[in-house]
Amino acid sequence: MADGPVEKTRLTFRRLSGLDRSGPPPPATIKGQPLHPWTIPNAIGYVRLALIPIFVAIAFSSGDGQDWRATLIFAIVGWSDYLDGIAARVTGQYSRLGALLDPLVDRLLVLSGVVVCWHFELLPRWGLALLAARELFMLGLVRWGLRHGADIKVNWLGRLGVWPVLGAVFFAMAGLETVGEIMLYVGLAFVLASTAKYVRDGLASRPSSSG
Repeated sequence: MADGPVEKTRLTFRRLSGLDRSGPPPPATIKGQPLHPWTIPNAIGYVRLALIPIFVAIAFSSGDGQDWRATLIFAIVGWSDYLDGIAARVTGQYSRLGALLDPLVDRLLVLSGVVVCWHFELLPRWGLALLAARELFMLGLVRWGLRHGADIKVNWLGRLGVWPVLGAVFFAMAGLETVGEIMLYVGLAFVLASTAKYVRDGLASRPSSSG
């Protein structure tokens, strides 16, 4: 976070829940600011990150990928994405590291779920391959944006696509493969559309080389 809590706007339910993201990003999260790793929201992010290899280990030791403990851990890591955001908005403890850590944990969670579902054939492999390729592409796009000064901002299509994607993995591991497959297709539609928007917006925000 910055040297002190950011000045807080009126904390309505919509803003607290993340539905209202109007206004500029908190100054402490902008490129070039100190990482400030020791905040409450970042502590939640560290726990989420540490749970991912535990989820993978339990899932792969299950024999069929449908161990209730792995499924529960996956759900906890997914839903706690809301928790660190709420903690940041309540405490004002925004940080550059938090802005980088949160999407990284989300992508690692998706990729780990894809690996489990691929290994145990819980969902169509072509859809999982497409999803994994998209996540890897986004990691590359973010790195490209950092190198070229392009602003890769999270868009609503991407936010909407996260939950059906995570839901697809969750339901497949919970034994409801048909529900998971339907959610996978819905999630793919959102995230692929969001990827096209990320590329378009990133290219548009890239500084002109002729300046």
